[in-house]
Amino acid sequence: MASHRRPKQPSRARVTVLTTAAAAAVAISSQAANAAPSEKPSKDEVKAKVDKLYEEAEQATEKYNGAKEKQEKLQKEISTIQDNVARGQEELNELRDTMGLAAAAQYRTGSIDSSVQLFLSSDPDDYLDKASTMDQLSAQQVDSLKEIQAKQRQLSQQRAEASDKLKDLASTRTELGKKKKQVQAKLAEAQKLLNTLTAAEKAALAAEEQRASRSAADRVDLGNVGSASGRAMAAFQAAQSQIGKPYVYGATGTASYDCSGLTSWAYNQAGVYIPRTSQEQANAGTRLSMSELKVGDLVIFYGDLHHVGLYAGNGQVLHAPRSGTTVRYESINNMPFQFGVRI
Repeated sequence: MASHRRPKQPSRARVTVLTTAAAAAVAISSQAANAAPSEKPSKDEVKAKVDKLYEEAEQATEKYNGAKEKQEKLQKEISTIQDNVARGQEELNELRDTMGLAAAAQYRTGSIDSSVQLFLSSDPDDYLDKASTMDQLSAQQVDSLKEIQAKQRQLSQQRAEASDKLKDLASTRTELGKKKKQVQAKLAEAQKLLNTLTAAEKAALAAEEQRASRSAADRVDLGNVGSASGRAMAAFQAAQSQIGKPYVYGATGTASYDCSGLTSWAYNQAGVYIPRTSQEQANAGTRLSMSELKVGDLVIFYGDLHHVGLYAGNGQVLHAPRSGTTVRYESINNMPFQFGVRI
């Protein structure tokens, strides 16, 4: 006869655990379904972040400019040294040729002059001192040999100097590449943020920027402060002629500028050389308080001195602000003023 067993019932503890787990799963599922998506940053929030990234990009730009200027300076110095070495080697070869002709003549006559013995000596300097003391060489021979030795030492020093500068140049090029990547990374990050905006928001930002540039260029009241010198006014007028040109990092004109590119270009038009970077320009002249500023004076901003413009009068500065803007006037109070510089 078949056996009919009653099915085994789950324990009360197991039922409780399963019920609790099911309830938790339902609650989590319900929360996930009802959770609000993360809020998209507003246009103003994006603009604030982008402006900050542009400021950081400008900081990196000035460091990039410094490395680039150092590279160009080293290249010029190396080129000069190499030219000097080439000329010096030619002069040394001529001197040696002259001594060689004398040696050949002495060899043919069977007598080797003491000047030739110099080349056979293991210590030419010591031999030369002794020979001079013993009057074994004529005054003319002594002068010729000393000239050869001096030229050899000079060439050796110049070659060592060139070697050191070439190493410095390689290091500077590496630094330049890093700074360029930093700038590009900041700009790319800013562009990525801008790409999150709608077409209407992008258009609104562009319109705001256009109004700021147009208003600054056309309606600013510069007052009647006067300039500190004719060259300062000439530099300022040169910068005025570039209003509306776009900001581009590392640019020095005339199609585009960065901040120190504009100021160095403007003073160059006035016949005055000033350094390339804002940090170096900060130390290029006499420092001024805000109340001492006159038209054409340099104006330095931010604690690390990474931004520079030209004082325009009536509390305005003429400058290349940042990526996405053009050369324009702006209130000096829009940025953290550090000091002015009179060239």
